[in-house]
Amino acid sequence: MSMGRWQLIGKAWSGLFLKSSCPLCDRPTEGQLCAACLKSLRRCQLADPQRLWQAEFPVFAWGTYGGLLKRAIAVLKYENQPQLARVLGTELAQAWLASGISYPRGTGVVPIPLHETKLKQRGYNQAQLLAEQFCEISGLRLYSSGLKRVRQTQAQFGLSSSARSLNLTEAFVVGNLKRNSPILLLDDIYTTGATARSAAQTLQQQGISVLGIGAIALAGQS
Repeated sequence: MSMGRWQLIGKAWSGLFLKSSCPLCDRPTEGQLCAACLKSLRRCQLADPQRLWQAEFPVFAWGTYGGLLKRAIAVLKYENQPQLARVLGTELAQAWLASGISYPRGTGVVPIPLHETKLKQRGYNQAQLLAEQFCEISGLRLYSSGLKRVRQTQAQFGLSSSARSLNLTEAFVVGNLKRNSPILLLDDIYTTGATARSAAQTLQQQGISVLGIGAIALAGQS
């Protein structure tokens, strides 16, 4: 057998063994997700992701928080699978570009930050990773340190609306950010909007315009 033939066989075998496992189903895959899971994930996509863009606080959300999208976000955040942010961030960016939403020139993206204690525990901020991929695809400028979370807050889940707002009082400060840049906030899940509104208020108090928030999933809204 020729050397070229052996090289082809070796390459095929190495490719087989180097394939990673899909983080959602453990099937072998060459990408971040297997084709079956990606197809199921896209079933969670909203038909009109900009339906809340004209609300008092504008929201652009890619999908409904349920099904495989809920599972994907949980795996991203709690099972040390940061590569899922590339898939989700790409889907959000492509939907944003396809929406035709107009925004001022120089618009920047600011991810909702984690407190440094939680950041050390998790090892990464999922909103930061999503924003990196979103900006890579959309072309918007990323301000990774545009906001800082200076107060460790209680988990928002299970709190009443008033308790959520109180929980986030003075939780953020403006970081490294151009004051004349309009901002799109970005997070993984949008529920009541308490976190996004608190972050937006912090920016607006410094004279920074906030367009709204982009999120992978919309939860608790019909």
